[in-house]
Amino acid sequence: MAGSAVMGERRLTWQEWVGFMSMVVGMFMAILDIQIVSASITDIQAGLAASPDEAAWVQTSYLIAEIVMIPLSGWLSRMLSTRVLFAASALGFAAFSLLCATATSLGTMVTYRAMQGFIGGAMIPTVFATSFLMFPPSRRAQMSVVIGLTATLAPTVGPTLGGWITQSFSWHWLFLVNVPVGVAVAAAVWRFIDIDRPEPGMFRRFDWFGLALMAMFLGSLEYVLEEGTRDDWFADASIRWFSLLCAASAIVFFWRMLVRRDPLVELRAFRDANFAFGCLFSAVIGIGLYGAVFVVPLFLARVRGFDSLEIGNTMLVTGLFMFLSAPVAGTLSKYVDDRWMLAFGLALFGGSVWWLAHLTSQSSMWDMMAPQAARGFAMMFLFIPVNQLALGTLPADKLKNASGLYNLMRNLGGAVGLAVIGTIATTRTAIHAQHLAEQVNWSRPNVLKSIYNLTQAFKPIEHGSAQLAAIKQIGMMVQREAMTLAYNDVLMLMALCFLVSVPLTLLLAKPKPGGGGGGGLH
Repeated sequence: MAGSAVMGERRLTWQEWVGFMSMVVGMFMAILDIQIVSASITDIQAGLAASPDEAAWVQTSYLIAEIVMIPLSGWLSRMLSTRVLFAASALGFAAFSLLCATATSLGTMVTYRAMQGFIGGAMIPTVFATSFLMFPPSRRAQMSVVIGLTATLAPTVGPTLGGWITQSFSWHWLFLVNVPVGVAVAAAVWRFIDIDRPEPGMFRRFDWFGLALMAMFLGSLEYVLEEGTRDDWFADASIRWFSLLCAASAIVFFWRMLVRRDPLVELRAFRDANFAFGCLFSAVIGIGLYGAVFVVPLFLARVRGFDSLEIGNTMLVTGLFMFLSAPVAGTLSKYVDDRWMLAFGLALFGGSVWWLAHLTSQSSMWDMMAPQAARGFAMMFLFIPVNQLALGTLPADKLKNASGLYNLMRNLGGAVGLAVIGTIATTRTAIHAQHLAEQVNWSRPNVLKSIYNLTQAFKPIEHGSAQLAAIKQIGMMVQREAMTLAYNDVLMLMALCFLVSVPLTLLLAKPKPGGGGGGGLH
């Protein structure tokens, strides 16, 4: 089972299957923990005696640390071997999950979450690289289905699962559930995965200065994107300083990676046109994947007043149709050019989001079901071909580093997308509210009639302040409609990103059979 050389296709043993599927479970945990705390942030905030802005760091610290580890994982995988790196990541993830559950202050929680994200982040790209090293070309579409389902399902079910766990037990169990799973994953990977050999000599060449530059670059970038919306961007001094740090460290980091003989992150992989465009498509997919999971629950909570269970039920159809489309997309990938599949997936996803971008303040779960289903169905037509197109033309020795960059682009796309979405939603809500308020004035008979009817309705409850309550209710209606229009604007922009990307698929080359690491182990 040892060795990554390829000597033709063969059937994998059940031990190899158990080892690989354990890695997929580890990746699911790492991605799930990005979103699992989002629905329970208020409970965590209360438990740690933190303010709402401070509590946001429970999620931000994890994202920043994870995004630094993802491109570093390629080097570490070569230095330590896939088995050692993944087993250590799973154990470390479980250990820091346990510490997160015991945290009693914001400072300790943020520290433990950062370490949880940093150590767990190595599991995500390692799975992508391993699928190309372990499986022959005829099986890669099947593995792309498994990985795609995992990568898309985790952020989709994260908020719903997190809310259910918190309501049923307590927020501590958001982290405690990782402990037995992490230990089991580490044990299975250590026992059954042996696809490469470590290169301990690489430790002497480890670029510690490059690591510091990458941490400053990606960490400050993620901080600016996460906090910019809340802190009015460059009006805040910390945002300005971190932006300067990001720009300066990025320039030095890119220069260092391009001139070093054995760089920490192999940026030369972008010379492969398929890989470069694949990373671009990965970023676009990240915008849609994380953006939709952000906007739709926000609309349902703020405009429709849904609780976490109702939001989960509304979002469930997306995950259901992901599962339904998986065998269809997997089968078609054997007969249809990956480029045509990707173009179809981009067009379907963009069209479904465009369809969804006609929300009203009365939109129900049933009104949203069809576009949500179409969006879920499109996901597998994105993940299966883009994985093969991006990584399928690279030689085996480039896969590990390239996989880290490829996954980094999806996370960066999501981070940039969420930052832009938050800013646009806030700005457009204010603009729409102003325009609507201009139309809702005392000179309009319908407005006077609504105020009169609401006043009569509030009289038995509010007594002397019934008219003030009626005017306040009108103001809330204006704000509700303004938010609805703003969310539609955001969805339209997301749809445009996907639809504009469709013609770019013509620039991709079809991977050669057996590309991207060859056909399995021997």
